[in-house]
Amino acid sequence: MTPTNVEAIAAADRKIVTFILGKQVFGIDMKSLIEIREWEEPTPLPSVPHFIRGVTNLRGTVVPVVGLSERLGWEPSVLHSRSCILVVNISGKRAGFLVDHVADIIPIDDADIQPAPDVEVGEQGIISGLVQVPNKIQAGDEASTESGTMVLLLDLEALNVTGHLDLAA
Repeated sequence: MTPTNVEAIAAADRKIVTFILGKQVFGIDMKSLIEIREWEEPTPLPSVPHFIRGVTNLRGTVVPVVGLSERLGWEPSVLHSRSCILVVNISGKRAGFLVDHVADIIPIDDADIQPAPDVEVGEQGIISGLVQVPNKIQAGDEASTESGTMVLLLDLEALNVTGHLDLAA
C-alpha cells in the first residue's frame, strides 16, 4: 500500500459523533469519544464554574460532568429520557458533556469541512469547522435544509474546560 493510499483510507475513516444541543447539531471527532452514558445526576462540587454540574464515577475514575449548553453560554439543557453524557478524552483528561441526545456516527471527508465563518464571537476557535451531512438527523428547523443538516464541529481543546477540570477532579 502506498502512502497516498494510506492517507486516503485514513481520511475516509474519519468519523464524527453527532449530537443535539437545543436546536443545533454538533459533532466531535469519534477518536475523542470514550463512551456514551445514560444521564445520572452527578455529585455537585462547591466553588467550581457554573457549567460544571459535578462529578461522576466511571469505573473507579472520577470524571467531571460539564453542562455543554451552559459552557456555550446557552440556557441549561432540559433533562429528559434521551439526555446523556459523552465521556471524552481531552489531552489525556476525561470529561463528560451533558447533551440533549446523540444523533448518529457519520463518516466525513476532511475536504467537506468548511471553515467557521469569520465573525466576532465571544470565544475564538470553539467551532473548528462546519460540515453538511445528509438530512437524516432530526434537529431543529434551523439546522436542517433540503440539502442536508449543517453540523458544527466542536474543538474540544478550545472549549478550555481542562483548566477547570483540575478543580473538579
